[in-house]
Amino acid sequence: MMAANVSSPPPAVVLVVLVSSLLLATAAASVGNETRGFRPGDELRRYRRVQVLLRRLNKPALRTIQSPDGDLIDCVAAHLQPAFDHPRLRGHRPLDPPVRPKGHQHRPNPNDTADAGVQLWAASGESCPEGSVPIRRTTEADVLRASSVRRFGRAPAARVRRDSVSGGHEHAVGYVAGDEYYGAKASINVWAPKVSTASEFSLSQIWVIAGSFGNDLNTIEAGWQVSPQLYGDNSPRFFTYWTTDAYQTTGCYNLLCSGFIQTNSRIAMGAAISPTSAYNAGQFDISLLVWKDPNHGNWWLEFGNGELVGYWPSLLFSHLASHASMVQFGGEVVNTRASGSHTATQMGSGHFAGEGFGKASYFRNLEVVDWDNSLVPLAAGFHVTADHPNCYDIQGGVNAVWGNYFYYGGPGRNVKCT
Repeated sequence: MMAANVSSPPPAVVLVVLVSSLLLATAAASVGNETRGFRPGDELRRYRRVQVLLRRLNKPALRTIQSPDGDLIDCVAAHLQPAFDHPRLRGHRPLDPPVRPKGHQHRPNPNDTADAGVQLWAASGESCPEGSVPIRRTTEADVLRASSVRRFGRAPAARVRRDSVSGGHEHAVGYVAGDEYYGAKASINVWAPKVSTASEFSLSQIWVIAGSFGNDLNTIEAGWQVSPQLYGDNSPRFFTYWTTDAYQTTGCYNLLCSGFIQTNSRIAMGAAISPTSAYNAGQFDISLLVWKDPNHGNWWLEFGNGELVGYWPSLLFSHLASHASMVQFGGEVVNTRASGSHTATQMGSGHFAGEGFGKASYFRNLEVVDWDNSLVPLAAGFHVTADHPNCYDIQGGVNAVWGNYFYYGGPGRNVKCT
């Protein structure tokens, strides 16, 4: 992955919007001392389900690379990756790269300083051989942190509503709606926000959305997230998600179910991002592009400066088999109110939008892909909104260097956010 080191801020302008989306179930399951030898009843059944899941997720590795943060990255033969467990994808072979959208730049912004940012696991210089894909190994501890074995790797159902913020999900986002969209692109500032409890998370991402905000919601999502429950630490990690039924039974994070077909041997979904931005110091961002291949209809993902990660086959979706009807960009947290008040989980940098460059987190160079497979700036219908502005806020603007952009985020609990 290539991260861009951004050297100069644009002037800020203001605005506001609304959103939806994302993440995990709560609570960590523990195995008591008395069950570690003989595991009676429910614990034994749970243990067996965990082992079956691990055997299904962790494919035979051609090579295993130890990351400095403790992750194990397995280099799995591309044709054995989890995608091909899907009944409609068996026997499928990864497609050749599609035509990228017109207007797409394959070089860093000339106003930026390129920085040799990598995913942490690749910092040693080790890599997966051609013909294989790097997959973060799932451990027993990963599964046991989830609320249930069945829901491991999936977001809780019924958590996306455009007209509510139930379930503790709070957002600061920009969006466009009311047209046909065939993709989206943005550069996303990367931070390591503090997350107060293991069952909360903080993320920044792009949502490509179709369908109603009911049981037929289709989404494709990509960005970075800090999720102690999913990953076991507080590092920001590159992630993806998809669903075709509003997070009920379809979809998952990364490669934790069959669906997304990875074609890249250098990028590991779910792996930590390095370097990250620091307050009043170096700023780093990642560029993400999601777009629909006009020839085959699949949704491709590009990460960094030209790294094609892979694609979501169109057959996974109902509404997104055609096009998206909304695109959202921004941040989301879960606030569990664990102590009876708003938690101090941070969004973005943990600082409000008004602090500006080097202090507040940002999205820049926001674009969408139109019917002609062209990247275009956002139209006048772009809006920004924050559903808890005393906790997390957002300010948007436009200029010649960053195009459409916004600053967003906040500290969570403070004197006005209780």
